[in-house]
Amino acid sequence: MGLPKIDQPLFEVTVPSTDKKAKFRPFTVKEEKILLIAQESEDQNQIFLAVKQIINNCTTGVDVDKLATFDLEYLILMIRGKSVDNMMKFGFVDEETEENVNVEIDINDISVKTPEGHNKKIVLNDQYHIMMKYPTLSEVKMLQEVDDNLSQTDQMFSTMTGCIDILVDNNTDEIFKLEDFSKVEISDFVDGFNGAVIGDIKTFFDTMPKLTHTIQYKDKNDKDKEFVVEGMDSFFT
Repeated sequence: MGLPKIDQPLFEVTVPSTDKKAKFRPFTVKEEKILLIAQESEDQNQIFLAVKQIINNCTTGVDVDKLATFDLEYLILMIRGKSVDNMMKFGFVDEETEENVNVEIDINDISVKTPEGHNKKIVLNDQYHIMMKYPTLSEVKMLQEVDDNLSQTDQMFSTMTGCIDILVDNNTDEIFKLEDFSKVEISDFVDGFNGAVIGDIKTFFDTMPKLTHTIQYKDKNDKDKEFVVEGMDSFFT
């Protein structure tokens, strides 16, 4: 008789960018090793690839390749909370007193927050508007990686155009999916945007939702303070 296969409990989570429900199970020892090895490498790309692999293995009802980066960060924390412990030890240095501060964070208190002024709808003119979508890990990596054949501006615009989801005709309610058009057609389309539209798109990126948590503590002088933690790399440091 062979060794039994251990059944894993299922939990429900809401994906921040879509507000849709998904199910997940805790990660196994095998998957925990994948994450630990990636963390030890201190390579951000390795960590994100490990996170994608674990989320792909542990969740149902999500397409990992289409998730926004903050979705990945949130889901891996929720999985970690059910796999290890919902309490996470966290340390940082107080900038004023230079003391080491050590606290415990309840993963259930961590959330994805959307800054004021964020809007996925960008108005082009009285007739048209576009709807943006959040960049995936692949698109973020594309922006970060240096391509000798492209200037930094070209890379930025490439990522920007990749995040335009649809064009809407306000007069007819006709919807055009940008993925149905060639790169040349999309490039020509974006070249016609005025400065105000580009500014609104920049604001969309600058105010994207973030995985964040505010830690309230007292320093050694008994002064009330706050420390804001953002992004998965901070929580997994």
